[in-house]
Amino acid sequence: MGFILDGLDSESYDRQYSDRDLLRRIVSYFRPHGRKMALIAVMITLNSVMGALGPIVIARAVGVLGDDPGRVTLTVMLQLALGVSLIGVAAWVFNYIRQLFSARVTSNVVLKLREDVFNATVAHDLSFYDEHPSGKIVSRVTSDTQDFAEVVNLTLNLLSQVMLVAMLMAYLLTINARLTLLLLAMAPLAAVLALSFRRLARRVTTNARRVTAIINAQIQESISGILVAKSFRQEPAIYATFDANNRQGYRVGLTRGLTLSGIFPLLGIGSGLGTAVLVYAGGLATRPSAIVPIAPAEWYLFMQTVGFFWFPITQIASFWSQFQDGLSAAERVFALIDREPKVKQSGNELVGPRSAGEQGSRGAGESAFPPAPPLPGSPALPPPTRGHIDFRHLRFSYTDREVVLPDFSLDIRAGETVALVGHTGAGKSSIGKLIMRFYEFQGGELLIDGRDVRRLDLGSYRRQIGLVPQEPFLFSGTVANNIRYGRPEASDDDVLRAAQAISGGEWLAALPAGLNTDVGERGGNLSMGQRQLVALARVVLKDPAIFILDEATASVDPFTEAQIQEGLRDIMRQRTSIVIAHRLFTVRHADRIIVMRDGQIIQQGTHDALMAEGGHYAELYNTYFRHQSLDYIERRVTGDEFRVTS
Repeated sequence: MGFILDGLDSESYDRQYSDRDLLRRIVSYFRPHGRKMALIAVMITLNSVMGALGPIVIARAVGVLGDDPGRVTLTVMLQLALGVSLIGVAAWVFNYIRQLFSARVTSNVVLKLREDVFNATVAHDLSFYDEHPSGKIVSRVTSDTQDFAEVVNLTLNLLSQVMLVAMLMAYLLTINARLTLLLLAMAPLAAVLALSFRRLARRVTTNARRVTAIINAQIQESISGILVAKSFRQEPAIYATFDANNRQGYRVGLTRGLTLSGIFPLLGIGSGLGTAVLVYAGGLATRPSAIVPIAPAEWYLFMQTVGFFWFPITQIASFWSQFQDGLSAAERVFALIDREPKVKQSGNELVGPRSAGEQGSRGAGESAFPPAPPLPGSPALPPPTRGHIDFRHLRFSYTDREVVLPDFSLDIRAGETVALVGHTGAGKSSIGKLIMRFYEFQGGELLIDGRDVRRLDLGSYRRQIGLVPQEPFLFSGTVANNIRYGRPEASDDDVLRAAQAISGGEWLAALPAGLNTDVGERGGNLSMGQRQLVALARVVLKDPAIFILDEATASVDPFTEAQIQEGLRDIMRQRTSIVIAHRLFTVRHADRIIVMRDGQIIQQGTHDALMAEGGHYAELYNTYFRHQSLDYIERRVTGDEFRVTS
């Protein structure tokens, strides 16, 4: 079966839980619903009583009427039918109430479980998403939690059947203990046979879930990259990958089905032999010469009970496969919840908003969106964030194979604008991600205003950082909602003011409905430049103390770039700014330019000083930046250079 299981390795955060640990964890989710669970237990008991009462009443009636055939009248038969019908109606009512409250409790448990697993998912650091495909994560949040709910309902149904059998057994002991014990003696054999499949059932069920997650991840990746696939005419390759995964899913599913279904014939043989033994023994007991004779009506009750008895026993196989399915789903969900984050905070020191009077060397004005004053009697406000960033001999790597920053030190003053330049792979973007605490560094220190970043409350700290990435992500909704994303409580006037802070709001005129324009899925209704402008306005509204611009103008047209640059001028003037630059404007106007290569600083200074110095920066400038100069472009268009190079 090895070829079937190829590619079905567990995730790095998966772990093995014992059935006891899983059940204890599951019970904790039901504990807040103790009263409803007690009512469910009562309804299960009453339903089982009604289920057991039916055959008992019929058996008693058969015995009485058999002893006195003259009592068999239409009235008596109607009364018997009415009594049995009322028992059936009562059983239906009790079962309905049980199912009603079971559905409510199960839905609430699944709701809480999905909340926990989703909160755990979004709380993980970016390394988690680097290592694990999103499709597999989605599978655990959705399908695994739903399968857990189904196994809960199955367990309640089986519990009702078991209780019914227990009541009938108790009654039969008062009639004929010998036959009852003979019937009970057959139960352990069937139970042991079914439970022996436990380990194998868990294994094949887990593999089935893994292959489902693989298929989900591949489908999601194919849909997300459909533009690239179509441009390279690789639709057949996408289908081939899907077909291979789908066929693997078929083989795994077939193996699971054959494995789990194999127990049914064995249990069927066992139940058949058990029934034959009881029929034989019961037939002998009905003879007058029997040591402990029983009446035919009592033997009828035994035969009825045999059916009730074997049903839950034989259903253990089906139940066990689904029960293991539920346990496997719960195990996968709890593993995701229990995954230890790599970004670890050793403290919860709060971080206050930036202070208008402490904006550093660039002389910022007051914030356009000042925080609300504290209420009387409220706790003291945390110290304001000035934005002083200090890297001290920091070591960082994404994996064990390659160190990105071997020994990085950099002191960024509060209010300073620093441009990071260098070839791809120099470590520029990693610095921004470390400041954001997206990843954990392995050595050294990172201080924010003199405080260890690992001791800061992560939520309040990140509220003081504004990030504009190279490819901004917009959520489905309007432009206004996306600008308001970092400050949900912001008013419409605040949103409009933030939008107008970028190039005077001229870019809004190009939107069909202005701020009410629907951005579409992932911002697909907007151009890349418009998405960048929305992302920039989002940061303006957030009003952070630290601003990180990660190559945000690398993929926009010159006109949009000019609009972004105009907005950047005001943003960077008011706060500490780290610019990962591929464009001339942000490089030349930075207070300090940091030139990096292989995770180390090889040059730093102003543009003029570095050009005079020569070296790597001058090379980068002449290679990447000089050709973006308006003077250079004008010379090419109007001067001799144009005629020569054309």
